[in-house]
Amino acid sequence: MPKQMYDVDKFLELSEDAEECRVKRGTNQVKLKLRTRKYLYTIILEPQKAEEVLQQVKCQIVEARSETDEPV
Repeated sequence: MPKQMYDVDKFLELSEDAEECRVKRGTNQVKLKLRTRKYLYTIILEPQKAEEVLQQVKCQIVEARSETDEPV
């Protein structure tokens, strides 16, 4: 079961031990998901704040495909 976070600093601290950070972009918000060995942590941010956080994340960043993306 995913754990939702609200503290950006704690999210960045957890990114040090995470395997990857998935990014799912919406129109008004961005969902960041940290996969660790034990849990999946999520945080929902405004697009501008999410970009700032992504610059500080210390694990691999993976852009999640949206359902509207067509295969190439």
